[in-house]
Amino acid sequence: MKRMKLLALPLAFALLLSLCACKPAAENPSNEPSEEVTAAVLPTEEPTNEPDETPSLTGDQEPPTRFAVLSGPTGVGAAKLLDSVDNAPDSLHTFYSYTIATDNSELVAGLSNGEIDIATVASNVAVNLYNKTDGGVQIIALGTLGVLHILEGSGGTSISSIADLEGKTIYSAGQGANPEYILRYLLRENGLEIGEDVEVVFADASEISAKLLSGDIEYAMLPVPAATAAIAKGEGKVRAAIDVTEAWDALQTGSQVVMTAVVARTDFVKTYPQKVNDFLADYEASIDFVNNNVDAAAELVAGYGITPSAGIAKLAIPQCHLAFISGSDMMSAVSSYFMALYTVDPASVGGSLPDDGIYYVP
Repeated sequence: MKRMKLLALPLAFALLLSLCACKPAAENPSNEPSEEVTAAVLPTEEPTNEPDETPSLTGDQEPPTRFAVLSGPTGVGAAKLLDSVDNAPDSLHTFYSYTIATDNSELVAGLSNGEIDIATVASNVAVNLYNKTDGGVQIIALGTLGVLHILEGSGGTSISSIADLEGKTIYSAGQGANPEYILRYLLRENGLEIGEDVEVVFADASEISAKLLSGDIEYAMLPVPAATAAIAKGEGKVRAAIDVTEAWDALQTGSQVVMTAVVARTDFVKTYPQKVNDFLADYEASIDFVNNNVDAAAELVAGYGITPSAGIAKLAIPQCHLAFISGSDMMSAVSSYFMALYTVDPASVGGSLPDDGIYYVP
């Protein structure tokens, strides 16, 4: 019996300790669990192979560069980069996410609210945005020079130069944008005044194309691929009479047409300069591919909806004057273009010429 009592005492003491350890936290005045309770309830962290929600450029949890392109000629040069993001064996999807927009306003909104880091926009949109946001964006490269062509319909062959437009009525897309200011500049430099020597009617590109094909109008200025499509559908009745880029260069003013600027948010440039430089290298490679592999590039361009079809893209690419210009070369090229626009209408560049802060020169 004494042996049984001696065994019962340690068992009772152990039970008492166990009950104390399981005492609810509400009864603990300090609300601080004992070391034994903490060890019992904290989960054990185990390694996982699940990917982070935010892709990383270099393993340092940096988010991907968010870039956007505009459908139409402004986005043509980026087609290979888009394809590499989606399909290349060494896919760049962890480096980039992208958007294809249909209007400059979408890109302006995305850049302004911080949802887009880098975008291809019309060059006059870039300078206007810089002035309106007090330097909130910078131009990091140029991607497209001239994409405008003056077409003659009804099987006519009466014009071959800007001077030949005297006494004519020409329809043009792009009122309040690059096309209007370019046309006005060319007419003025050739001694022609709108309203006196030449009548200019601004309309939507699709409307102009339809009128040109129906024979309702004879002369029109359109960008590629709209111009390319009109020529193809015209079956010999619509021809490319004047390459606007060549007409501008013939003036020998030292400036050149610059239709597309690649811009980045200034905060992004300052925070991630290496990402900007990486993008420039990838974008340059994309433009080089498109220029030198027209057939393959045309399929990509059409596949991303940048042009209506691969056939149109194939014809349009050589007419886009695709180019990659960055650094000091970019600065000199586009600054002289902005000066030309300013002489036509200060509002074309946001009311004043930009300072050098608009240019990203590594």
